[in-house]
Amino acid sequence: MKLGIFVNTDRHLAHVVGFVKAAILKGHQVILFNMDGGTKLLGTPEFRELCRTRGVSLSFCDHSAKHMNVTTEGLPEEMVCGSQYNNAVMMHDADRVIVL
Repeated sequence: MKLGIFVNTDRHLAHVVGFVKAAILKGHQVILFNMDGGTKLLGTPEFRELCRTRGVSLSFCDHSAKHMNVTTEGLPEEMVCGSQYNNAVMMHDADRVIVL
């Protein structure tokens, strides 16, 4: 199964990390997309490590990051700087989506 996680706030980091780890342990793939306030998580070490986890893909909305004054320089290359297209791809490819 592919689990999509749409992150639009920075208030639920522990939940995001917990969902990702639980899904990976069960053998599922995870697709993360961050926008709006969720782009603030890009700077946290715990969140950055998720993109290096096997079975996890992560993208974020560049427009939202700029609007929220989030620095995208120095992010791991596994984090895809994208757009709402990446959100649409996640919605299409994921079997289930959680919004946090």
